[in-house]
Amino acid sequence: MPPLLRAGRAWGRVGLPGLCRAAGHQRRRSSTFDVVVVGGGIVGLASARELILRHPSLTFSVLEKEKELACHQSGHNSGVIHSGIYYTPGSLKAKLCVQGAALCYEYCDRKGIPYRQCGKLIVAVEQEEIPRLKALYERGLLNKVRDLKLISAKEIQAKEPFCRGVMALDSPYTGIVNYRQVALSYAEDFQEAGGAVLTDFEVTDMEMARESPSESEDGMKYPVVVRNSKGEEIRCQHIVTCAGLYSDRLSEISGCSREPRIVPFRGDYLVLKPEKCYMVKGNIYPVPDPRFPFLGVHFTPRMDGSVWLGPNAVLAFKREGYKLYDFSARDFIDAVVYSGLWKLVFRNVSYGMSEMYRACFLSAQVKQLQKFIPEVTISDILRGPSGVRAQALDQDGNLVDDFVFDGGTGDIGSRVLHVRNAPSPAATSSLAIAKMIAGEVERRFGL
Repeated sequence: MPPLLRAGRAWGRVGLPGLCRAAGHQRRRSSTFDVVVVGGGIVGLASARELILRHPSLTFSVLEKEKELACHQSGHNSGVIHSGIYYTPGSLKAKLCVQGAALCYEYCDRKGIPYRQCGKLIVAVEQEEIPRLKALYERGLLNKVRDLKLISAKEIQAKEPFCRGVMALDSPYTGIVNYRQVALSYAEDFQEAGGAVLTDFEVTDMEMARESPSESEDGMKYPVVVRNSKGEEIRCQHIVTCAGLYSDRLSEISGCSREPRIVPFRGDYLVLKPEKCYMVKGNIYPVPDPRFPFLGVHFTPRMDGSVWLGPNAVLAFKREGYKLYDFSARDFIDAVVYSGLWKLVFRNVSYGMSEMYRACFLSAQVKQLQKFIPEVTISDILRGPSGVRAQALDQDGNLVDDFVFDGGTGDIGSRVLHVRNAPSPAATSSLAIAKMIAGEVERRFGL
């Protein structure tokens, strides 16, 4: 086996059906917990896992509104294990990404989860991009990213024979993994430590109990009531929310401001036809342009052998809208009446229009891809999957790029911690982010 491919034992130790069956059993068995984590995505599951490993004597539950775990951002992403090049040196985001990547590789090795360290080239295709590329290299060095180096046009072709560029930043430590598989492994760890996973439990209300349940021997030990859309309820001492696309709405339930607001952006991928995947060996990325809010199209190999191309970034008309015509009146109105979105749009009109144009016309997206691999043609590609990014925006139209923690108001405020924003790349950084969230939970709740 090549040294850069780690292929562990076949996945299926618990699997998703096993988690769901266990969830149903645990719901019948107990409806009181010391700490409830709302959100069964990769950040919520990593945080629940970290908390129960630190505090095995306490009872924990994860509540997930879908019938399965890790269905949304955790299951609709590029699968890249980022190395931490892009972020401001010394920033929390940079530290979490570098730490998170190392923890991710270590965890996958320990659990036998397959990944590939296929590397990444950030490619300058024009001379004017070289100063930005060199600045990125210096930033990566300051962030202590492993094994970074600048390479020439000839060296680019040695690594990626079909790629053209004048210079590139080579990051061999970058890899790929199936993050949904990682998230399900976190869930398995959590359950094996005694945690309860309750799926199909959409939280619609949380409040302080007015009286103790008559059948409870614990009186008001569990004073917080959490209800779902079916009228079912559980009780707990503390709540941690990691709700991703719904973090602002869930925070509002407990009396918080909705700022920062979540605005959903859909990213549509193309895929190379299977017979053309030989043209891409590792990740190929553009040099980021600081004038624009998103990174730009790139080439991403996948664990199943396919190659994704993209994504673009357009406003989604539904928070979980993975198709072009998916629409939710509430989600759409929420977005378009928010002043922060319009301020972002007005600052990036030309960029936004070009993204929408590329979303509609494949030839426009192919033209961008041909800057890196000229041999790619429109006949080589197919429309692929999409993901929706929970982009936190403040009222001035700024992309929120750091942690935002919040509590509720009134009596419940001291018992709720909302993770309003977990910095991207959250999947790469999930284990490092979990340690930070667990520390904040301990500080706020005195665990």
